[in-house]
Amino acid sequence: MTGRPRHMHLFLVIGNVGQHHGAWREAGSGIELADSVDFHAEVAQRAEAAKLDAVFIADHLAMLGREAHAPAQHLEPVTVLSALAMVTESVGLVGSASTTFNEPFNVARQFASLDHLSRGRAGWNIVTSAFGEENFGSDPLPSHASRYERAGEFAEVTKALWRSWDADALAADRESGVYARPERVHPVNFRGRHLTVAGPLNIPRPPQVHPVLVQAGTSADGMAFASRHAEVVFSAHQGLPMAKRYYDEIKSGAERLGRDPDSVKVLFGLSPILGDTHSDARERQHALAGLLNTGYAKQLVAFQLGGIDLSAYGLDEKLPLEVLPDPGTINRRQGRFDLYRQLIEDGETLRRLTEIEATAAGLQVAVGDAGHIADEMITYFEAGAADGFILIPPSQRVDGRRLLSEVIPLLQERGYARAAYRGRTLREHLGLARP
Repeated sequence: MTGRPRHMHLFLVIGNVGQHHGAWREAGSGIELADSVDFHAEVAQRAEAAKLDAVFIADHLAMLGREAHAPAQHLEPVTVLSALAMVTESVGLVGSASTTFNEPFNVARQFASLDHLSRGRAGWNIVTSAFGEENFGSDPLPSHASRYERAGEFAEVTKALWRSWDADALAADRESGVYARPERVHPVNFRGRHLTVAGPLNIPRPPQVHPVLVQAGTSADGMAFASRHAEVVFSAHQGLPMAKRYYDEIKSGAERLGRDPDSVKVLFGLSPILGDTHSDARERQHALAGLLNTGYAKQLVAFQLGGIDLSAYGLDEKLPLEVLPDPGTINRRQGRFDLYRQLIEDGETLRRLTEIEATAAGLQVAVGDAGHIADEMITYFEAGAADGFILIPPSQRVDGRRLLSEVIPLLQERGYARAAYRGRTLREHLGLARP
């Protein structure tokens, strides 16, 4: 048994006007400002005022035909987070970077720089990328297993680069003229199957030694990677039983590798749709669904199901399992494919699948007033299915604001969320030791 944290750890997804693919059409959504620093700064500052652990920016490396019906703004995460470091003081700053389409030295520099600029608030969401190969000369996409094998090397190399400067390497001694002690700066000289990196890094050791390592894999390869490397893991599941099973598997996997299970924080992905009453929230959910382009929504589900053709199926039909490809042939987002296959087995209609995908990319949706949302979060937390939550508002201007101003205060009053920061770094917020 692992010890329960004193309070929930809470991340807020930012980076666009909202997760829901139709929310941008609402009046006042802020879509005209979505590529501005002001929009992102407002959300980050609200998250900081609510004492959340971190804000999080995902990344997308290809359009996939999204531009016709959904916002195309996908600003580069580290650039945005560096700007936010200048207008916030305490909230953590977490962004995605691909191990398939980047090199370790570049990623190590980017997140070391962010950690220095933010005085120890950086986190790297490690992704292997399920698409984008056409933009990086990697067509066809490397196999799922190969991507995770490279990611394992990549994580080891970046950690070695961050540690290549000893804590006392920087002298900055004007009198002697010694800037850094050469014997305290070490080459890495890594040679693996996928990567070769000499090092050392050309930036002194980051304040946190290395930024917090975050990961969201739900496939077998992804879970094995998370158990070995991740310090924060995102749980992308539907319902308490699946979330609890995943939580226990991640914790036990870490323990088998000799890690303290409490050093791996599992955050359950939750998309809250809020109203003054449960009925109001349901009406909002239906209104958002009405803003979707149904053809585009079917395209999103088809992608998650391995690119199958759904044109012959109506929205109120249930998909037969026979139309799905063999799971062993899936090379993109295996965990998400398994999730949707389970939903189809459970009898969900295609309409329901499109709403689940378009609202929160397959993550759990909670609908109700602030008290209901808080109660649902507490249920998962107390059941040992989550150490906290990654919160993904359908709309930043509506659900996101209500989440921070109504739900979080309820959790604070009941002792489930912090009411004040007690440290400066993201590691301190999460209760993680320095490496």
